[in-house]
Amino acid sequence: MADEQNWARDKADFVAHAADPNNASSNSSRSPLAVEFAALTRALLDASTVADVLEQVVHAALRLVPGADLVSITLRSPDGAFHTPVETAPVAAELDQMQYRTGEGPCVEAARASGPGYVRSDDLAHEPAWPTFGPVAAEYGYTAVLSTTLLPDIRLPRLSGSLNIYSQRPGAFHDQSGETALLLATHASLALAGTQAVVLGQLREAQLHQALASRDVIGQAKGILMHRRGISADEAFDQLRRSSQDMNVKLGDLAATLATRHTELD
Repeated sequence: MADEQNWARDKADFVAHAADPNNASSNSSRSPLAVEFAALTRALLDASTVADVLEQVVHAALRLVPGADLVSITLRSPDGAFHTPVETAPVAAELDQMQYRTGEGPCVEAARASGPGYVRSDDLAHEPAWPTFGPVAAEYGYTAVLSTTLLPDIRLPRLSGSLNIYSQRPGAFHDQSGETALLLATHASLALAGTQAVVLGQLREAQLHQALASRDVIGQAKGILMHRRGISADEAFDQLRRSSQDMNVKLGDLAATLATRHTELD
């Protein structure tokens, strides 16, 4: 009960202070959990690719979830195949692959589109649900596991997955561990929204294509402004940037609107 009360207090503290991450006096009174999540949020905002976000999430899970010794992310492609694009150590990918081969285990269950959303085992060596995977994982030295579903897209064919956290201590995970994992899984799900990439190379490539497409449409918008207003490329970009800030619209979205609807706009 005390742990749950501490967790509830930490969550409330994080929400109360998240809007002011640079306030030193505020930071000094904040709980470690609130400080960690604020730092994670800033790191995720600075991440340049989907793969970078996922790597930030797995390493944050290693720091934030008590008892965590290994962390990985499972992604399930539309054809049903499972992949592990990021992990904190190679043995995590081995444990995941074992589940993919046998078709049983927490990350497989949590990553299925019809999965339970949250899977936990406190004693893998004697887990009746996974008679093949459980004992082998225990032989590797990992006796507890927590997997939380990722649901980045509700459209079909839906890309699904899971955030997987392994521990060498039986019974290492509690209710607050699941709450932390859920917050981290939400970050990962948001990062994955809009991509069907399932392996690390595809994730980086998908983000690169998105960046190139955005740069291309910004170039088109700049050309339109240069032609209409007789200004330089730098001046055109500066006008786009200022308008984006004034209208609170992403620069890429504003440029796309101008490029596709310029005949309708003054």
